Amino acid sequence: MNFKTLGRSSALLVATLLCTAPALADPVSVTDDDGHEIRLEQPAERIVSLAPHITEVLFAVGAGDKLVGATQHSDFPPEAEMLPRVGGYSRIDMERVVQLDPDLVVAWRSGNSQSQIEHLRELGFHVYVSEPRSFDGVSASMRRMAQLAGTETQGDEAVRSFEEAIDTLRQDYAERDPVRLFYQVWEQPLMTVNDDHLISEAIRLCGGVNVFGHLDRLVPRMDREAVIEADPEVIIGGGMGEDRPDWVIAWTQWEDMTAVQRDNLFFIPPSLLQRHTPRIAEGTRLMCEELERARLRRAD
Repeated sequence: MNFKTLGRSSALLVATLLCTAPALADPVSVTDDDGHEIRLEQPAERIVSLAPHITEVLFAVGAGDKLVGATQHSDFPPEAEMLPRVGGYSRIDMERVVQLDPDLVVAWRSGNSQSQIEHLRELGFHVYVSEPRSFDGVSASMRRMAQLAGTETQGDEAVRSFEEAIDTLRQDYAERDPVRLFYQVWEQPLMTVNDDHLISEAIRLCGGVNVFGHLDRLVPRMDREAVIEADPEVIIGGGMGEDRPDWVIAWTQWEDMTAVQRDNLFFIPPSLLQRHTPRIAEGTRLMCEELERARLRRAD
């Protein structure tokens, strides 16, 4: 046996293996919307989403194939409907989350139970908390989730497309006359949003004025009489689903309201405005068009 030849062959084999072996990924560190630092030894490969909008954002930034679980109503894109369910966003099935063994859980501050978020941390899970309150916040969340999933290239492209859409709308509608409006989030109980909510940034971009923007709570409950007294020029509602404007139609019985008299009762599919995702650019475009329609009706 030629030991010199064997030695050279072994060295060549080791060198080949070293060259072809996958490089270890670098650690990932981001700060979430609650100010917590999330540090992963490498990008997440098994992610559980605790809200429909989070599921949608993860798909948007190229991390959909890393999702192993999501909450009910995670229905966009269509592939999300095939994911295993971990309960509803307001009540998480903790046992199911543990069974899925994620290396990252993405939670929603104003939607998930704080005690359940803390319990997940106590169990040793890395939990990133999302709560964007502005268009810039949506962009930041997209970038961070892409970083946590190791999909920065796709994330950067998605953010660029979203920001271009928002900038175009801002240029088109920045100088329009103000329109007072009431945005209805829910019917029973009757609910709206204040000026700190992301939807209110869409309202402002379109030249709208939220008649209840001054209230303290992010999502205040309302008396119907308060809306009637405020007498908005426009009422916009999200309805009970993507194609059911029932709530908006119900306002027609109050015939003395300006919004009713001018037929300024508009419906926008809730997933386009009430989810903190890139699709809010499309919902904002629809809102801007409806407010422009209301401006034109002033002359009539």
